[in-house]
Amino acid sequence: MAVLRRMARRGAGADHVVDDPLDAAQERRVRAVLALGGVPQADLPDGVQQVRLRLLERAASGREAPRDVSAWAAVVASNLAMDWHRAKRRQERLGERLASLRQLEHPSGEDSRVLSLAVAQGLDDLPDAQRQVLVLRFYADLPVRGIAEELGIPEGTVKSRLHSAVRALRDRLHEDEVV
Repeated sequence: MAVLRRMARRGAGADHVVDDPLDAAQERRVRAVLALGGVPQADLPDGVQQVRLRLLERAASGREAPRDVSAWAAVVASNLAMDWHRAKRRQERLGERLASLRQLEHPSGEDSRVLSLAVAQGLDDLPDAQRQVLVLRFYADLPVRGIAEELGIPEGTVKSRLHSAVRALRDRLHEDEVV
């Protein structure tokens, strides 16, 4: 955080501190997108800081501010999650999730834990592009048009990827007899 404050002070005098580029709702959305993209809880603060830093770097470079900061931040978070996801092997992530589920064991929530684990495994099995649009649409709550604009792809491509991702996830949950 001190780095962000130092960056904000440059050229503006020591008394001036720029407000946080992300409001509380945007930060929660960024955290959710990162978490659903497979980033561990311990790494979420770093991911949020990366999104803030990229927003500040964008402003410092003189580029135009994003039309919708919330959507832009969600897409950046999704890209960060994809980068993280590619860097880790699936087995390591699955082991971390299983360990965290064991720590959170409650006798009454067995069904929801099984469903959550099955959905997480299903998301892991999706191709990166399908996982990205699924998370942006259903977890970050971006409209198809917004996803297409932010990713720079046609709306039809977003719809196609969503359809394929939902079908694959549904098939996986039926195959595992979760639903």
